Amino acid sequence: MKAVISPRALPTSDAGCFVDATLPDPGPPAGHDLRVRVEAVSVNPVDTKARMQRYGGSTGRGGEAILGWDAAGTVDAVGPEVSLFRPGDAVYYAGTIGRPGSNAELQLVDERIVSAKPRSLDWADAAAVPLTAITAYEAIVDRLGVDPEAMDRGKSVLVIAGAGGAGSMAIQIGRLLGLEVIATASRAESTDWCRALGASAVIDHRAPLAEGLKAAGHGEVDCVLLCADTDGYWPQLADVIKPQGAICSIVRTLAPVALNTLMAKCARFSWEAMFARSSFGTPDMIEQHRILERVAAWIDAGQLRSTATERLSPINAENLRAAHARVESGRMIGKIVLSGWK
Repeated sequence: MKAVISPRALPTSDAGCFVDATLPDPGPPAGHDLRVRVEAVSVNPVDTKARMQRYGGSTGRGGEAILGWDAAGTVDAVGPEVSLFRPGDAVYYAGTIGRPGSNAELQLVDERIVSAKPRSLDWADAAAVPLTAITAYEAIVDRLGVDPEAMDRGKSVLVIAGAGGAGSMAIQIGRLLGLEVIATASRAESTDWCRALGASAVIDHRAPLAEGLKAAGHGEVDCVLLCADTDGYWPQLADVIKPQGAICSIVRTLAPVALNTLMAKCARFSWEAMFARSSFGTPDMIEQHRILERVAAWIDAGQLRSTATERLSPINAENLRAAHARVESGRMIGKIVLSGWK
């Protein structure tokens, strides 16, 4: 099979950071595994971190790794315990840490973190969705405690870094669950993007959050979702969260933060890490299958859109290098996707 490997930790300025390769096909799927013929992938910040920090799926050849998590493709074969899919099914998924990734023509993935692809999307648009949709849904429902059936209608959530991949999905999912969504952005194009996705207000992330909320006609918020710079925003959170509110971050801290600042308001803090369920094989791992099913239904009903904004073809070392550089620029709006093999 064709694959793109990351031979070692290298910056995108180095032409060798990705290499085209021909590798043996994965063997027959076992247990709950599907073997998927990958048609499209997308690149997330976790891909760039994995490239430089050397975690992800090893090829078994020294330090080489097949990276990539978001994917859409066709089921090629199924393991003996598979009950949800059969060969020929069109699927999409976000994979897991520790197994060879989606930057290959064939990939083994557990059916419990896979869903049928939205019928209304092509391969590329579908590949842009899974990782950020699961992250946003888990953050809002499982970590911030928002009712999944919109019984918390009218509550407010501040999404920091609303124009990025996860933020773009959080704006849409928050709105679908009845929340008033306020997003942060700075450039005119990213502000317009957040509004188009359903943010009721967009505040400048370069200014103090409390001032931006006040200028937009808001006071404290019920929830905060940090999709960027937990360290930088932490000192402001106690000022903008309501008493007994909830804060969630998807970005690890670089230094200890002062949790005591949240104590007076009895605000709770939690992390969102979408690979936790699959990495630890939790009993509720199949929830990610169900989340992706719900997201696909929203998409096919026209209530939620793919956040693919940039496309490259084919899937090869040159284009993956360009995609990683684009994500690392910090100026991405939505997602960058790659499709097709040549």
